[in-house]
Amino acid sequence: MNLTQKYISLLMVGLSLISCSRVEDYQEDPNRPKSVDAGNILPGIEVNAFSTIKADAALASRQLTYINGVNAQQYYNWQRGSFGAYDNIKQVQKMVEEATKKGGKEYIALARFFKSYYFISLSETFGDIPYSEAIKTDNFYPKYDDQRSIYKNVLNELAMANTELSNLNTPIVGDLIYNGAVLKWRKLINSYRLRVLMDLSKRTDDPELNVKQAFADIVNNPAQNPIMETGEDSGALSFYNLVNNRYPYFNSNDLKTAYYMEQSFVDKLRTTKDPRLFKIAEKKTSTVGTSPSDPFSYYDGLYGSGDLGENSTKASNGKASRINPRYFNDPVNEPTLLMGYSELQFILAEAAARGWISGSANAYYVKAINASMNFYKISTTDANEYLAQSTINLQPGKEIEQIMGQKHIALFFNTGWRIFYDQRRTGFPKFNTDGQGILNNGKIPKRWMYPSSEINNNNTNLTTAINKQYPTGDDINETMWLIK
Repeated sequence: MNLTQKYISLLMVGLSLISCSRVEDYQEDPNRPKSVDAGNILPGIEVNAFSTIKADAALASRQLTYINGVNAQQYYNWQRGSFGAYDNIKQVQKMVEEATKKGGKEYIALARFFKSYYFISLSETFGDIPYSEAIKTDNFYPKYDDQRSIYKNVLNELAMANTELSNLNTPIVGDLIYNGAVLKWRKLINSYRLRVLMDLSKRTDDPELNVKQAFADIVNNPAQNPIMETGEDSGALSFYNLVNNRYPYFNSNDLKTAYYMEQSFVDKLRTTKDPRLFKIAEKKTSTVGTSPSDPFSYYDGLYGSGDLGENSTKASNGKASRINPRYFNDPVNEPTLLMGYSELQFILAEAAARGWISGSANAYYVKAINASMNFYKISTTDANEYLAQSTINLQPGKEIEQIMGQKHIALFFNTGWRIFYDQRRTGFPKFNTDGQGILNNGKIPKRWMYPSSEINNNNTNLTTAINKQYPTGDDINETMWLIK
């Protein structure tokens, strides 16, 4: 090899080494952060968790009706649910990992709450679900935990979250809900604990869960377990007239043209002359059957289980009220609630009616109604006039029915599937199933079938869970442990 060839060979080797070095260098972008502060992850988690305005839930809960086709939720013919909440749980776990690196105890405490919230939402939907092995990255086939153990563990996690936050006195950076106020988060978490315990009202015979005592221990020790005290403490996410921050149904043509008020729901508000009707519904365009002396006569709805054709005809003839235009015209409208102060007061009213806590069930119940009136910006005069009716106060033997009936109104088109789950648990309010359009043999479903992804990816554990819980298989009419 001559000298020139040697130089060329050495040059080629050198260039090769430089090239390899540069490729390795570019594997890590110096302008791209390797980690994200937990405070930057928290807002996305909050937005996902607090987004509870669900039209499907309002249809299933006999608050709204739909006329652009046979809606599965309205006619009770739903099938498989989704495990999408596990993606949200993974994001919460990511916040834990980042907080652990930098000692962010507040985010670890909040993560206990958010994980609990998502796991309960999943369990309420299906029954037994993956829990203890759900977010282990090295396990692609997580086992299913029974619903009882999930509720037991969640209650422990929520208690720990409250205790951990009680030891902190610095604002939570990145918090969109309470602007970093630790005490308000504790109030929400403890109020949510009461919701979870009330979900277990059919399981008060379980000595280990000790539901009644656990409920009373929270209520009777406000210093250790503060709960929401006013509407300002509500777990609410407000909207703004900014891109990606507007009310979720703003400019929704479907909500504007296809959704109408449900008839039995409107009838309930008309009968009791409830001023909230004017805030949530629009006047029907037809004046048939109306009277200038009765402002409530200008409102009507479509029967939830009624024949689609008949409902569509009634709507086209202007004899039914649409949802109030503010729900699709106002980019800000009302906030979305993970859990509101009004709901808490209804829970306390139910607990008092069941003898779990001392105090007047009616007093809690009236507070709940007033809180709902405040949420809808009803004047004090109109609210007092409504409450002055003798039929509104709790009647002996009908306490649970009346509490759930008012809760049905207060949670209109908000707080997700909460009122549906309460109806499933208590039987109140009654959801009509006697119309000609009803499916599912006239039954109100009690759960969703497991997602098809589990059949494909985790079938062995899924099959074991189904066989353990449901004698007739993965059926929407089967009864989960929680409500047996």
